Amino acid sequence: MSTSLLGLEGKAFLILGGGQGMGEASAHFLARAGADVALADLEASRAEAVAESARGLGRRAVPVVGDVLDDTQIARIVAEAAAGLGRLDGMVAIVGAAHFQSLFDMTAETWDHEFRRNLRYVFLSAREVAQTLIRAASPGALVAIASVDGLQGSPLHAAYGAAKAGLINLVQSMAVEWAPHGIRVNAIAPGHIVTPRLYDTPARQEWYRTSLIPAGRRGSTDDIGKAVTFLLSDLAAYVTGITLPVDGGLLAANRVNSGMMFRNTSRDG
Repeated sequence: MSTSLLGLEGKAFLILGGGQGMGEASAHFLARAGADVALADLEASRAEAVAESARGLGRRAVPVVGDVLDDTQIARIVAEAAAGLGRLDGMVAIVGAAHFQSLFDMTAETWDHEFRRNLRYVFLSAREVAQTLIRAASPGALVAIASVDGLQGSPLHAAYGAAKAGLINLVQSMAVEWAPHGIRVNAIAPGHIVTPRLYDTPARQEWYRTSLIPAGRRGSTDDIGKAVTFLLSDLAAYVTGITLPVDGGLLAANRVNSGMMFRNTSRDG
């Protein structure tokens, strides 16, 4: 497909969590499509490595070091990205993680932290970027990484699932409120994506079984990067307020299995 159909040539995007994983993949596909990228990350070396890769594709790319979970740094991160690229046309919010623990064992502090790193920062940073776009009288597009766990129950990581469900709702609200300014807002709900954190606990190893996925494989970060690029592109010009599952059919299978269990229970009764 010609990159001209994507309409991303010369556009500029801030990627929060751009130094690795889904952020790195998103930067790669956006740069291939002709976009410039600012990579926000806690570690300068990671952000610079991804920026250098994007420059190798002929695009402008700048690292921005900062912690988006620190409310006081968000405005600076957005401002540095806009200054470094000369403009901003949108943002990708990728930072997030799940804490595996039963609800009986979870503290209020852990609950609050899950909401801070999966929901609160998206609200603050998306609002900052939207205000930047509105001041420039420029349309734009934002993408937030949610999760299939925001669309179904999330046993053993309920705070994460609740935060991602809140994020999905927030995306809908932002899409409606900011549509008059030409700003589109969408979310992606990844399924089982291979990242460094995928197997870091026995609970995760059990949770992420390939046998549960109709596509027969776990997803890659490239699968997410491609979806991000689509939602930011002109191909999605009439798409806003949606959550796009990128899960190999996992949600569909779960619903089918749940329906079969209900029918079996009904017959037994």
